[in-house]
This record gives sequence, structure tokens and C-alpha cells, in this order.
Amino acid sequence: MMWPLQLPALLALGKLAAAASTLFLSGTIIAFDHDADGLEVIRDGSLLVTDDRITGVYSKGSSPDKLPSGTETVDVSGKIITPGFIDTHRHLWQTGLKTLGSNTSLVEYLHHYGSYPATGLLTAEDVYLGQLTGIYESLAGGVTTILDHAHHTWSRDTAEAGLQAAVDSGARIFWAYAIQNTSASFGSTEQLQHIRDIALNGSFRGTPTELGIAYDSWSPPNDPGEVNAVISTAKEFNVSVITTHSLAGPWGAVNSPEDLHALQILNTSTPIVISHASFLSATGAQLLRATNQFISITPESEAHYGHTHPYNHLIQDQAALGIDTHFTYSGDILFQARFWLQKTRLLLSEEILNRWQVPRLNPMSVVQAFLLATRNGGLALRRNDLGVIAVGAKADLVVWDGTSPAMLGWNDPVAAVILHASVGDIEHVLVDGAWKKRDGKIVEPKYPEIQHKFLKSAKRLQKVFTELDIEIPSGPWSYSGLPIAEPLQADVLRGDGDGYGNKFLQV
Repeated sequence: MMWPLQLPALLALGKLAAAASTLFLSGTIIAFDHDADGLEVIRDGSLLVTDDRITGVYSKGSSPDKLPSGTETVDVSGKIITPGFIDTHRHLWQTGLKTLGSNTSLVEYLHHYGSYPATGLLTAEDVYLGQLTGIYESLAGGVTTILDHAHHTWSRDTAEAGLQAAVDSGARIFWAYAIQNTSASFGSTEQLQHIRDIALNGSFRGTPTELGIAYDSWSPPNDPGEVNAVISTAKEFNVSVITTHSLAGPWGAVNSPEDLHALQILNTSTPIVISHASFLSATGAQLLRATNQFISITPESEAHYGHTHPYNHLIQDQAALGIDTHFTYSGDILFQARFWLQKTRLLLSEEILNRWQVPRLNPMSVVQAFLLATRNGGLALRRNDLGVIAVGAKADLVVWDGTSPAMLGWNDPVAAVILHASVGDIEHVLVDGAWKKRDGKIVEPKYPEIQHKFLKSAKRLQKVFTELDIEIPSGPWSYSGLPIAEPLQADVLRGDGDGYGNKFLQV
């Protein structure tokens, strides 16, 4: 099957973009000390990358005894080097729908823009272009690893298109094939066979892309035969991750740690990432800690759609960050880390103020937010070599311009990144030691061609989705049976008029 960009050509481009060895000189490095299990800031330090690994981290005045032949030297004076951010929950195929869902509730999203209403509306090329463009957006924002809950699996063609885009991007993608019965002709039975074919074919091997499984029907009432088939396939092919959406409480889409534990898959060597984990129970939190499994907090998504995260600040030791539906809001983990940090600070300070007391300390630090965006993502995926700068770790790196107007005058580099930087301050991004963004630009000669093809696809898709005649339900919520109710609507205008406003779409 032919896609807009051919894999061999792209791999060749990737080899051209990657020096065998790169030495970054005289920068501030936010490294990780495995012995102390914490961050270590090295000022005026140097960092050596050889092939896909970090092979040296040097303090001021130190240097490697001998550099590999052909080493490229990059002066990073005044700049900050961090590990790449890790996004543990995303639906990359949706890029072409950008700005359509700016005011959507979760009820509206699931009935208008989710994987079920999208079935049959996207061609394989639409999926490929949306997936690839979404990954480049992530790379530009310093996200080097993505767990993609890939629910574009409506057919063999659309599934393979998304996988091929992940491979072609050169980013580190944990591509989790979604088992879902969106199509009568390509349901779970056919999808599980397709996963087998993909795993046996192994076209992704030798690239930073890895195979996972996404599944959202663990909770009773479920199909035991289907559940067992999913578990069996995951074990047979030793998939790199299993992921699921979990919205408990009034939402009723549970997929809880308790459900997974009852099926005897939580306490295994396979990483399980539970996205959102809204209304997580105390028992569920205990199970996560006992089995060392993680949730993915998606702060902007959980605010935007209203499914919330009332207890997730209590389980941050088993949590990483994700983005979810980047077509509706920002696509970078930096904003998620900042949003979550300030949201948690507000929540925990209010607990004191509501008792008519005054908080003595700030309840959450910038270091904790940084770790959620980096190290914890690697732990969620059971990868000790991701989300850290340390000898032997993967060379997934971000270089920040410390002299930008926003960052000028920084002292604490962690605070500078988490509280003052923007994605516009990212100069360079590397994955596996290969340049993906350099001097502020995507390193891909065909990126303008990709943009052009993507815009044509997006224009078509936006017309199709805007013209969909879908009735949003107002009765009981299908997952829990609870009533769907109207929230108090905020307004910025006085009087009785409707100040909600319109979406300014042109189709």
C-alpha cells in the first residue's frame, strides 16, 4: 500500500538528519540522578549523544576523553537542555478537525467527533495526514514520546495508515491499536486478527514506534469472550502497553483498576495506562500503587469536557500527563503541566481557606510538575530510559532558548521551563539522537508538501463534520443511566441576551 511519503525515503532522510555523535557544549542541563531519584541541575555542562543514546553528561570543566569520529559540536551557552516531554494519552488522527469542537461537552464529543461517529468518514489518506501532522505539532512543542490511543481502526486501511504515519514521523510513538466495534464488517474479531498480522509483519521494528492495545470494555456488563481474546493477544505478542479510558462516578464508563485487577492483568509486567481515571476510588489508588501501574491525567481535557479529576492530585506518584483530543485545544505537554500545577495549588489552598485558615506553604512545586511531564511518563511505560537525562538514557532531548523575552533573566531552570517558557522558546528537539526540530524549524524537507496535502484533507473533513446531522441526546446518559442536565451557563454580557456567542467556522 502506498502512502504520501514512502518509508524507505523517510528513513533515509532520518539518517541524514542524525549525526552519529553530537556534543552539546556549555548549557544548563536538567539531568536525573537515579541514585538520589531526583533532578540534578548541571550548569555550564556538556552532553554527549552517540547514536540513539546519551553517552556522557559532564559538569563544568569536564569533557569526554575522546570524541567519536565525526562528532558535531553544538554550542548551547545560555540555553537549557531537558528531556523530551512524554504524552501518555492522545488521539492523533483527529488533527484535521481542529477548532470544530471548541465548545463541546463530552456528550457532544462522543456523538459528533469521536471514533464511532467518525466511522467511514475518513479515508486512509485523511488518517495518515492527520496523524503525521499531529505528530509534527507534538515534536515542535517538545513532545518526543506519545501514547496514541489509536481509535482510527475502522478498517485495515485506516489502521495501517495511522501506524505508517507514526513510523514515518520518527517520533517515539506507542501506537495502541483500539479494539472497538464501530463497524459491523470490521469489529473486534477482525481487529484482533489484524493486530496479529501487524505484529507478525513487524514493519515498525527498528523504529521508535512500538505496538500496544487500547480497549474500553473491561467493565461488566462486557463480552467475556472478547475480553479474553484481547488479553490473550496482548500476552501472545508481548505488547508494549495496554491503555483504556476510565470515567467512573456519574459517567459510568468505569474501566477501573478494580475491574482490571479482577481480570488478573493489572499485576503483570505489561504497563497499563488508565487515562483520566475520573472518580478514581481509594481502593483503585491502592491497587495502582501495589501493582505499579499509572493513570494519565489530561488536565485541559478534563476541564474542557467536564469529566473532571476530583481525586487525581492524591495519586500523582502513579500519574503522568496526557493531552487527549488536541483538535479542541493546545497540543503541548508544557501547558498541561502548568495548568495541572496551578489547578492543584488552587484546590489544596482552598481546602485550608475553606476552614478559615491561611496556607503556610505552596502545596505543589515546579519540580513535581516537571517530573509529571517527563520522568513519570517513562515510568508509566515501564521505560527507565525515557523522560530523563542520564547516561544510557534515550537521546530524546529539548533545547530551550534561555535568552528569549519570556525566559530572559532566569535562575532556576526548572521554574523557567514550567512557569515562564512557551513552545515558541524551543529551539531544538531530538528523538533517538536524530534532529526533529532545529533552529526553531521542523527538520523534514517534505514538511511543506505534507502541510499542503493536510490542509486539503482538513478542509474536506471540516465540511463533512460540520454538515453532520446528529442529534445530541437530552435523556438518560447511555453509560450510567443518569440524567443529562444543563449546567449554569457563564456569560460576559449584561441583561437577558445570549452572550454565549457563535463558532466562527467557514466551510
